Amino acid sequence: MFHGYKNITGIKNPVIAIGIFDGLHLGHKKVISKILSYKKQGSDSVIITFDPHPRNVLSKSKVSPRIMSLKHRLQILDKMGIDAVIVIKFTTFLAKMSPEDFVKRVLIPLSTKKVYIGENFKFGHNKQGDVAFFNEIGKHYGIKIYKVSPAKKYKKEISSTWLRALIGSGKLKKARVLLNRPVSILGTVVHGDSRGKKLGFPTANLDPHQEVIPPAGVYAAKININEKFYDAVVNIGFRPTFYGIKHKREEPNIETHIFNFSKKLYGKNIEIFFITKLRDEKKFADKELLIRQIKKDITRAKKILTRSG
Repeated sequence: MFHGYKNITGIKNPVIAIGIFDGLHLGHKKVISKILSYKKQGSDSVIITFDPHPRNVLSKSKVSPRIMSLKHRLQILDKMGIDAVIVIKFTTFLAKMSPEDFVKRVLIPLSTKKVYIGENFKFGHNKQGDVAFFNEIGKHYGIKIYKVSPAKKYKKEISSTWLRALIGSGKLKKARVLLNRPVSILGTVVHGDSRGKKLGFPTANLDPHQEVIPPAGVYAAKININEKFYDAVVNIGFRPTFYGIKHKREEPNIETHIFNFSKKLYGKNIEIFFITKLRDEKKFADKELLIRQIKKDITRAKKILTRSG
């Protein structure tokens, strides 16, 4: 990975895709598959992306969640076989850069001849750098700009905005279709108050680093820890049994009980794949009833996860 676009070395005959790629859904993969197809011809596949998300720089409102943090995107791009990722810090200065300046400062030094962008990609001041504009500039500098049409599902163009809304509203089956994999979040295990351990079900508490999370509830899940997968139940919520149904923190707790697992995970990054929702979060009359329900959740999750493979 390269931070910034200056002094980049070691890239050979690059074929480039440019975009945010938040979520890495089927539309993004359609673009990325184009550059990966040149690897057999000896060309390096290179992604140019931006961080933070332009929306969070240009909007004056509260920072909105991403489907994927930069770390999460980089992890998946690496698994896809991308040779290099150039991460450009998005600033108001970059937002005002003209498309021609972008070509001169970023693309020409990389000696690329082929660049792929999504049909709806726009860059530069007032979003003047659309596909047609980029193509005109590219011709002048010997760079061919290829546009890739959006992927569609349910007779609708797939977009990060749509995917974000599906995850946030709990429509995980439909989101899974747009991703061609289960919805997941990548986060860091942090210290909690050991409430799960006291109940007999130790949990790993997750900081999702502003990734979009599904609604409150209990989920059957797969957990990726250093590329080993474990079955688990995940509770997202506000612990109403202990704090009451009116108690609402700004952000819900994400508590993961991993089956047959006892290693310490504090400070480690783990990825949670949400397989199915088991139930909504609810307030129980006492902790004994909660414990009884957790046992039922675990039994049901194990059956579901065994079937899902």
